[in-house]
Amino acid sequence: MELRDLLESNNYVFLDGAMGTMLYKAGLKLGDRPEVFNITHSEIIEDIHSQYIKAGSNIVYTNTFGANRKKIDKTPYTVEEIITAGVNNAKAAIKASGRDDAFVALDIGPIGELLEPNGTLSFDTAIDIFREQMVAGEKAGADLIVVETMTDLYELKAAILAAKENTSLPIFTTMTFEKNQRTFTGCSVESFIATVSGLGVTALGLNCSLGPDEIYPIAEKISKISTLPIIVKANAGLPNLETNEYDVDEFAYGNSVEKIAKLGVKFIGGCCGTTPDYIRVLSELIKKIENRDLVGITRTNEKESLVCTATRFVKVNELRVVGERINPTGKKRFQKALLDEDMDYILTQVIEQVDAGADILDVNVGAPGINEPKLMKKVVQAIMSVTDIPLQIDSSNKEALEVGLRYYNGKAIVNSVNGEQAVMDKVFPLVKKYGAAVVALTLDENGIPEKAEERVKIAQKIIAESKKYGISPKDIYVDCLTLTVSAKQEGARQTLKAIREVKKLGVKTILGVSNISFGLPNRELINTTFLTMAMEAGLDLAIMNPNSKAMMDAVFAFKVLNCNDIDSEAYVNRFNGFTKATDNTLNTKEDLTIEKAVIKGLKEETKALTKEMLKEKDEMEIINCHLIPALDIVGDKYEKGEIFLPQLIKSAMASQEAFEVIKTKIASKGGSDVAKGKIVMATVKGDIHDIGKNIVKVILENYGYEVIDLGKDVEIDLVANTVKEKNIKLVGLSALMTTTLKSMEDTIAKIREVTEDCKIMVGGAVLTEDYAMKIGADYYCKDAKTSVECAKIVFKDNN
Repeated sequence: MELRDLLESNNYVFLDGAMGTMLYKAGLKLGDRPEVFNITHSEIIEDIHSQYIKAGSNIVYTNTFGANRKKIDKTPYTVEEIITAGVNNAKAAIKASGRDDAFVALDIGPIGELLEPNGTLSFDTAIDIFREQMVAGEKAGADLIVVETMTDLYELKAAILAAKENTSLPIFTTMTFEKNQRTFTGCSVESFIATVSGLGVTALGLNCSLGPDEIYPIAEKISKISTLPIIVKANAGLPNLETNEYDVDEFAYGNSVEKIAKLGVKFIGGCCGTTPDYIRVLSELIKKIENRDLVGITRTNEKESLVCTATRFVKVNELRVVGERINPTGKKRFQKALLDEDMDYILTQVIEQVDAGADILDVNVGAPGINEPKLMKKVVQAIMSVTDIPLQIDSSNKEALEVGLRYYNGKAIVNSVNGEQAVMDKVFPLVKKYGAAVVALTLDENGIPEKAEERVKIAQKIIAESKKYGISPKDIYVDCLTLTVSAKQEGARQTLKAIREVKKLGVKTILGVSNISFGLPNRELINTTFLTMAMEAGLDLAIMNPNSKAMMDAVFAFKVLNCNDIDSEAYVNRFNGFTKATDNTLNTKEDLTIEKAVIKGLKEETKALTKEMLKEKDEMEIINCHLIPALDIVGDKYEKGEIFLPQLIKSAMASQEAFEVIKTKIASKGGSDVAKGKIVMATVKGDIHDIGKNIVKVILENYGYEVIDLGKDVEIDLVANTVKEKNIKLVGLSALMTTTLKSMEDTIAKIREVTEDCKIMVGGAVLTEDYAMKIGADYYCKDAKTSVECAKIVFKDNN
């Protein structure tokens, strides 16, 4: 059997279970790199694969989850050596089984560092790290690539691009979601599906973190949205932290996953805690399902018109506003900002439009004398650092378009393509590669037709050409073009007529509204009236200035009359003064307070405002009366689920700019350090995961605490000795694996031996509050924000 036959069949496909669980049963010691076993204990790895194959697995994952150059740098082996051995072990097990329906998946896990702008790892470096792994895997003979256990959509995009650009293998991908149906970094199910589907993966789904019953609602949601085959690998429930055994046995697991299979999930296996017994029971149960060939439960989802960032998605199922202000056309001040690379001014324009109610932002940086590709990258990354609003990448420069699409985190819109064959040949390959939507202008070599019928013909031509690239009509936004009525009065009627006809083609429509009024007095009145007429004609996206109160008022009123605004809730809130448009609009830079700058994550503005405030106020007054209250607001929003980890980190980093300015001022006066207390942080012995610890470090530092970071896999004595020598009052310990919880307990005990005057806070995915208290910790931190509350308690005299 060929892999293609298996992937295209209507049969269920069985994956394997937990490699780590099996390795620990086979003697993997605390602190050992599992991937090195591919070389040093190849017989163990081959035997584990063989057990899963005998249990019914059609696809086995190689023992290469962490085989990247960041994680194996202290081993004597190269990435290629480890991955080659890992693939060979899996292939040997398949060959020994005699099965022709079993295949090898190159297993790729997270790099272990946060990507910019939330961390320090660049997007390009991430791609190169994944490229090295994937090239080695294909060379060794892997049949497909699995990118799994991802929490950061940006990192996942890097991995998918690395696979597409450097291999010819099919790509499976799964993210790890929490009960709130978001990943650790806040990525939504909708954003995950829209982004990776567009990037061209073969199958998608979820793995790890939760047991099968907890995963069911998320799998159900994916089954109702995704048009691609679905993957599910659940954990065997939760681990017993004393015995390291999981609380869902193979029979309960099989019964629960059988229900998941009936959602139409094609690829089924297990994650943490699952063994060959789980796969055996699962495969036997599913083979008994009536219509087990999936015929009776084939999903018939239709693709949605949707754009997104990792944490925000916008369905184009009603009129949406595209902010037009990030564009130099006719704006001398903005042109100067681009030439000067004045990110402060550009980001102020971004924030103003977001606060005014824009759903999407058009981004155009093309002006004379500008390196457009270089600036496009800088502006897109800067915008992503302060807001999660989706973007429309606007350029006639192919290289600038590609740069914008490549470094954007999510699914964007490309502005634009038209009916010229050369333009379609240039733009459509980029739209397809990056999974974007695209604006289709109804013009060609002969310009803009006067009549609506001719514009519709051009739209039909563009749609037909897009289908050759596999681009869905749901991703086409036809712009019937706005002509200035002062020059061609009939043009407005033709545009509205074209919108009505284009809607019949099964695509969406978009329009730059403000062009209608050039040369006329009281332009806003013309714009607002035309916008209202266009909305009634079926306009889906309006490119306009969201700071125009009259036009935004018309949008809110139309949504009431068109039954988009249920119970008129948004309308009532707007005109009662409770919406963003009237609450937080930043009309000028003078409106920006240091609190708002921190809350919005504006680093340069926070720095400048702190310098200005220091002319009149005391350093500690600024910290205690402005910075800390702002961070507390951010923390409260985070706890309520109103913002997510990226926004929390951005605000923390903005506040750090203020702290640095304040430290410099205090030092110039001969004062002491502004830090409110010293905290030791460490990932315990045997545990090489430190993303969680690093996030806690950032948050604590930006609340004004000095963090002594001892790193990961830290010796017990080093933690204890540091506490004693530096007279530390608070220690933070992290552990992600159940097998390293004993190290955490031993570290706590050692700290208690050397001092009685130190509090200990602990955290990690496998911990519970009860277990934290049982092993002697003072505080259990469920997230980074909780660590700040602990620090406030310990250092109350300094706060």
